[in-house]
Amino acid sequence: MSTAYTVVTVLTAAWIGFSAVSLLRRADFVTQPLIEYGVPRAYWTALGTAKALGSLGLLAGLAAPAIGIAAAIGLALYFLGAIATVLRAHSYKTLPYPVLYLAPVIATLTFAATA
Repeated sequence: MSTAYTVVTVLTAAWIGFSAVSLLRRADFVTQPLIEYGVPRAYWTALGTAKALGSLGLLAGLAAPAIGIAAAIGLALYFLGAIATVLRAHSYKTLPYPVLYLAPVIATLTFAATA
């Protein structure tokens, strides 16, 4: 396991973990776009929990690579879904946000798959 893989994984997990906690705590900067996109409030807890578990899965992947790969794939699918949601809502100004979360997940997945 390389130092770069460890650093990228920990930073990615921290960033996604922060996003998960922000959603679970209903921070305005996270929930306002969800309202604009038409995401039902009933989904918010499940979405925040999915991000939190994905973040923990990335960290677990440092000890058990298969778990990290599964978590990274799950998070990649999550953020691809987020991109689709933003596009469906025609909110092109906010499109960079899910892309900025997807990029480090893909980097982590790439490191994990080649480790």
